[in-house]
Amino acid sequence: MRAAIISMHTSPLAQPGSGDSGGMNVYVLETVSALAHLGVDCVTYTRADRADLPREVLVEPGHLVVHIEAGPHHLPKEALPDVLDEFTEAVAADITARGGVDVVHANYWMSGIVAHRLKHRLDIPFVTTFHTLARVKASGGDIESMERDRAEAEVIGCADAVCVSCEAEANDFRFHYGDPAGRLEIVSPGVEHAFFTPGDRAGARRAIGIDGDAPLIVFVGRIQPLKGTDVAIRALALSSHREARLIVVGGASGIDGGEEVERMVGLVDDLGLGDRVTFRPPQAHHLLSTYYRAADVVVVPSRSESFGLVALEASACGTPVVASAVGGLLSLVDDGESGFLVDDRRPSTFAAAIDAILDDPAMATSMSMSASLRSTAYTWRAAAERLLATYRAVIDRSQVVCQ
Repeated sequence: MRAAIISMHTSPLAQPGSGDSGGMNVYVLETVSALAHLGVDCVTYTRADRADLPREVLVEPGHLVVHIEAGPHHLPKEALPDVLDEFTEAVAADITARGGVDVVHANYWMSGIVAHRLKHRLDIPFVTTFHTLARVKASGGDIESMERDRAEAEVIGCADAVCVSCEAEANDFRFHYGDPAGRLEIVSPGVEHAFFTPGDRAGARRAIGIDGDAPLIVFVGRIQPLKGTDVAIRALALSSHREARLIVVGGASGIDGGEEVERMVGLVDDLGLGDRVTFRPPQAHHLLSTYYRAADVVVVPSRSESFGLVALEASACGTPVVASAVGGLLSLVDDGESGFLVDDRRPSTFAAAIDAILDDPAMATSMSMSASLRSTAYTWRAAAERLLATYRAVIDRSQVVCQ
């Protein structure tokens, strides 16, 4: 089987944690490698955002990344819809030159537009994974453009399968978009257990330059309002553990990303937390495991999350997670067992949950064991097997007619 994977707006080879790179990049890189291990010949198409990028990068046998020239290299994400036609034409030409593919898999809404057009141009079924959806984000207070909302509805209407990460995301999808009978597939992401596994906390702290045994809270993610960095900082200020520290691992995201980082630094200063909050740049993905192992608690105060890879990776390292009770986080955190789910996103509620873990070492140990055990159900091979079954199903049945 041959598959074209579309990740138009961000490369699976990019550093997660800044710009437009995050959990989706990890998802594409890991699932495509796992598909290659199952014998699928995969080519991932992404837009070249730098002049010095090679045309092709062979990640491993069966997993090729192709950088497509479409528009000026340094375009903000908001301007990318203007180069979708150019990108689609180049991808169609490359697919044809390689002898065609059996299925196209889109990641994110702009890639969905590309896959939709490829379906009609090349008569190929397509699968789409949105990762985030405009209407779900809007329900959490993050309003997206009408252009995106209309595009997602059109892609859903013609997609031969729509993949979501968990039952919670499936329920959100049905609420906002209806039930595409027989086309909604649950494909849960995985975690690389070779890296993300419990280990020595003291050693991990030394490795990241943290001295002493004061409680350590870790936030990992892009610094943007959606991820709730401000909630993590304010929760630290409200914690009864005045010696506790917070490490924020991540970078600026989007057009206003630099301003948001400055706002967070200003918030730290305003709250008098300059000696308790440390900002670290985005880390190589496998190195995040050291931060998770070093932490007493990992905090995920997102407004919305289709899945929440940070919570899964932290759990795999045996670290309790305090997370917003939204989206995929509902499936990853067993409230009161492997961490806590917070319903209201108020910093005071997050602080209370964090303190409950820090105040009770026995409960923290129990949560650590539960978190690690719970994570074993998630592997990239299982995700790839589910995707492969979905690909085979859409190839074997009649294509969906545009609605």
